Amino acid sequence: MMKLFPALEKRYAKSNVSAYDAQRMAHEISFGPVVFQVARIMIKTGILQLLTDAQEGMTIDEIVEKTKLSRYAVQVLMESSLTTGTVLYREGRFEASKVGWFLLNDPLVKVDMDFNHDVNYLGWFRLEEALLNGKPEGLKAFGDWATIYEGLSSLPEQVRKSWFAFDHYYSDRSFDEALRIIFAHNPRTLLDVGGNTGRWALRCVDYDPDVKVTVMDLPQQLELMKQHTAGAKGADRISGHGANLLDKTVPFPDGFDVIWMSQFLDCFSEEEVTGILARAASSMTDAAVLFIMETLWDRQCFETAAYCLTQISLYFTALANGNSKMYHSEDLLRCVEAAGLTAETIHDGLGEGHSVIVCRKKR
Repeated sequence: MMKLFPALEKRYAKSNVSAYDAQRMAHEISFGPVVFQVARIMIKTGILQLLTDAQEGMTIDEIVEKTKLSRYAVQVLMESSLTTGTVLYREGRFEASKVGWFLLNDPLVKVDMDFNHDVNYLGWFRLEEALLNGKPEGLKAFGDWATIYEGLSSLPEQVRKSWFAFDHYYSDRSFDEALRIIFAHNPRTLLDVGGNTGRWALRCVDYDPDVKVTVMDLPQQLELMKQHTAGAKGADRISGHGANLLDKTVPFPDGFDVIWMSQFLDCFSEEEVTGILARAASSMTDAAVLFIMETLWDRQCFETAAYCLTQISLYFTALANGNSKMYHSEDLLRCVEAAGLTAETIHDGLGEGHSVIVCRKKR
């Protein structure tokens, strides 16, 4: 039986909306793409900011004057926003609602909105094909790659910028707490699997003046890592190990005190996760520790986080690789056990809802 944290179980066990509200929500879903684009344009054109700053609200004519948009453009944007609840209308004047304020001021909303518009929006059209074929069919909007990771360095600049902003936002806010957990084990050598641009590696060599970090990733990703870390403090203690983790014949390098996988296993199917962890286990000594940091959707203290994470799963389906997701903890722990590892401890609530699973080899 699938288990959920209390806040999630309370929300998902039964319906808490009236029939009228349920019908309204169904219509909101059917017009979801329009609502998303209108909200994005309200932010980009500065209208939401104008309404937030105007204590007395603004008329249509005042918005037209400030934005230099046509009256027609302002009208359709404002009328849509009014009925979706992002603005309010009183005595002939518009003002931002609480929803509009969060759209404008919540940094995670901005990151997610840019990610969905720049990276995912065109690809969502092929989501059904991706689900049927088990391949990231939406990635065809950008190029002919098997996974988004192979083409990451070749994506259009704005797409790449939004992708990295999304990836870094979620991980960076967990790093401080994660560093304390990892370095309580006093590692001298650390293997950063799927280390991307080397942000975690840089944090490690800055945190401990003696640790040496090896980033294991695709060769093209290691080139980005070298560019990003060049000249930084401690960069001389960061090295790369090129490997395609999907190649089952590729072994893990051995001799590391700690193996670190942050927001990495969600890039693979359960079968692939088990295989990767098994190869990691084969390289470990009995004293070595493997740390897995993931945003496990079932272990979130706030329901909104679970909502966001389960939607992000469909990015993996449509664009990333076609077969991975943001995992429920029981699914990931099953892979850990099947790989010959034991999960000793799980640290929850790091940063934006991350968990760190502490693993050792079975004895």
